[in-house]
Amino acid sequence: MIIIIAAVAENNALGKKNKLVWHLPNDFKRFKSLTTNHHIIMGRKTFESFPKPLPNRTHIVISRQENYNPAGCIVVDSIEKAIALCPENEDSYIIGGGEIYTLGLQYADIIEITRVHHTFDADAFFPKINEREWQLVESEPNFKDDTHLYDYTYETYIKK
Repeated sequence: MIIIIAAVAENNALGKKNKLVWHLPNDFKRFKSLTTNHHIIMGRKTFESFPKPLPNRTHIVISRQENYNPAGCIVVDSIEKAIALCPENEDSYIIGGGEIYTLGLQYADIIEITRVHHTFDADAFFPKINEREWQLVESEPNFKDDTHLYDYTYETYIKK
């Protein structure tokens, strides 16, 4: 299955200047738990926002830059080529950024959203989820605490 995974603010903000604009340690743990030992698909800027490739994952980076070949990654020039490299009998994750999420929606079977209950100034946004195409099937609220500055909810959508 192709699964989109993202942390998204109330105004669909993803980040600013290629960085997240919030810090939710439990969301990082969830992301790691879900994506470890799977293929992850991302755009070049998302990949470059990491200090190094994420351990125990196959990185597929979509880039239009010729000769772009970071160590530890498979580089392709389209979402279709990226998805074709994913094993059909395993979960693979689209992890960003905004343009890649928009392109990936048509191929995704599931969307895993961490909805951050705040609005942020941003320059990257998640596409609007069309309720005619997607059904919310699970919602797990989480509340701010000493290490989480914002309330947030884990939301799971399946394609209708």
